[in-house]
Amino acid sequence: MPRPTLEQVAQRAGVSRATVSRVVNDSPTVAESIRTAVRRAIDELGYVPNQAARSLVTQRTDSYALILPESPSRVFSDDQFFPGIIRGVSQELDSADKQLVLMVAGSQASHDRIERYALARHIDGVLIASMHGADPLPGTLARMGIPVLCGGRPLGQTRVPYVEVDNVNGGRMAVRHLLETGRTRIATIAGPQDMVAGIDRLTGYREELRGSDRRSIVAVGDFTRDSGAVAMRQLLEDDPDLDAVFVASDLMAHGALQALQAAGRRVPDDVAVIGFDDIALARYTEPPLSTVRQPIVGQGREMARQLLRLAAGEAIADSVILPTELVIRGTT
Repeated sequence: MPRPTLEQVAQRAGVSRATVSRVVNDSPTVAESIRTAVRRAIDELGYVPNQAARSLVTQRTDSYALILPESPSRVFSDDQFFPGIIRGVSQELDSADKQLVLMVAGSQASHDRIERYALARHIDGVLIASMHGADPLPGTLARMGIPVLCGGRPLGQTRVPYVEVDNVNGGRMAVRHLLETGRTRIATIAGPQDMVAGIDRLTGYREELRGSDRRSIVAVGDFTRDSGAVAMRQLLEDDPDLDAVFVASDLMAHGALQALQAAGRRVPDDVAVIGFDDIALARYTEPPLSTVRQPIVGQGREMARQLLRLAAGEAIADSVILPTELVIRGTT
């Protein structure tokens, strides 16, 4: 069956081909009543505009990239941050009738490829999440004139808008809860110190302990389960009398629980444990994991929402900070 044509849409709507073309290309010069009639005809006929031709006219592709500067094995692991962010971004773009382009950028070659793709204007804007260090990619893309927004505060000198969760306050809430339940030797397994989430959660831990005149006991992991187990064993060796640990991700907390069990430490009787994220796993550890809930899907949605506004030429805030929430379960 042949595809409906522009001429057929024009005939059905009782307008000219030029008018249909202006409606398809979102021209503001068309009266709303005519725009409604044309859209009705498009829906009734099942007409699909030629995307390449439309892009030439509007200088838009209706495609937006989500860039994850990680290796494929990291992105497609059991870390629920990545599918949560992708889900949130995808939901928001889909509701705006936009296309998501997912890009994994774990090497310099992939960074270079992304720059070429963006320079060719195959996308209307870029989201970047899970950045390490002072990644130059946001600044490079912004200097090309491409709307850019980050998930998490960019480190270094780059100044682009971002959407973040309140990692510092989340860390403070976790430690405050441990202090209020009578714990006195509170350690932490921090996240990577080249990532803003790892830095800020450690900052929250230290600020809350400093206010209670207690010393910091710190090991560092990489947000994976194995690193949590290794760090927990290190902490037990360095300070056998610790009675609580704040872990900067739920996956690392799961590894820490396994290490504590192997060492014969009872949770929470001997050592209390609190994580960060509130992924599904937290409800099924033994005991169920107390944690700090961050709105991962909500962050993805807000990132996409702000980028769409930016790409449309609207003024947006330099930053949007989403709240975190303490969730108490059996490990504390």
